[in-house]
Amino acid sequence: MTQISILGCGWLGLPLAKKLIEEGNSINGSTTSENKLSILKEAEINPFLVALESESISESITAFLTKSEILIIDIPPKLRGINADSQDSGRKIFVEKIKNIIPFIENSTVKKVLFVSSTSVYGDQNGIITEETKTNPDTESGKQLVLAEAILQNNPNFETTILRFGGLIGEDRQPAKSLSGKENLENPDAPVNLIHQKDCIGVIQEIISQSKWNEVFNAVAPFHPTREVYYRQKAMDLNLALPIFKSEKTNIKKVISSKKTEDILKYKFNLDLY
Repeated sequence: MTQISILGCGWLGLPLAKKLIEEGNSINGSTTSENKLSILKEAEINPFLVALESESISESITAFLTKSEILIIDIPPKLRGINADSQDSGRKIFVEKIKNIIPFIENSTVKKVLFVSSTSVYGDQNGIITEETKTNPDTESGKQLVLAEAILQNNPNFETTILRFGGLIGEDRQPAKSLSGKENLENPDAPVNLIHQKDCIGVIQEIISQSKWNEVFNAVAPFHPTREVYYRQKAMDLNLALPIFKSEKTNIKKVISSKKTEDILKYKFNLDLY
């Protein structure tokens, strides 16, 4: 049995914790909501109320990390609406949060860290994007993710694997619903780069079971129809009003490759989920 701490038991962290418990692991799970502590406890997760801020961190962080060998960091930057030139952006809010937790990791039993990142770190580059492609983020959250990745990777006190997910979808998360009936949508022929919640969990399980540390993995299903084709078909499948895309084409045709994930982890994506 391995004890694992999951920082952020939200949309992905909670079902991930349940799967890891099924495999015989002991899980410490964090939430920022007192109301959710009972939900974690009911799922047999050891619940902790942990608030990771840019200027402080909850005292419970030490107990949260105690006796754990692996730490999974799954907290989104949440920087929407912050301009790159704004004062708040300059403070590097998310980066400071990651910096604040580093001393606690160093002083704990944690020796392996899995950091959930995003393919947004590549920005709008053309062509096939692999883990060897230079990061070139064009959003503030992407920029801060790149910095956070480096902080964790460069720390010699623990081994870090970076997992860069594409667009997240699941049974309760389908972008076609928010696009339904909308008009003049951009980038009709841009390829989709998506990953289902179940595949997110599956890839993480393989990284842990195979002990693949000090690595960087892209995780996107090898399924890349155009935005127009995919979202119109999904709208029809769900009996939703069709989204209407602009007629002009786009020059951005980024395809995220997960070949490394498939080759090294031997992971097979569940294409029927898409």
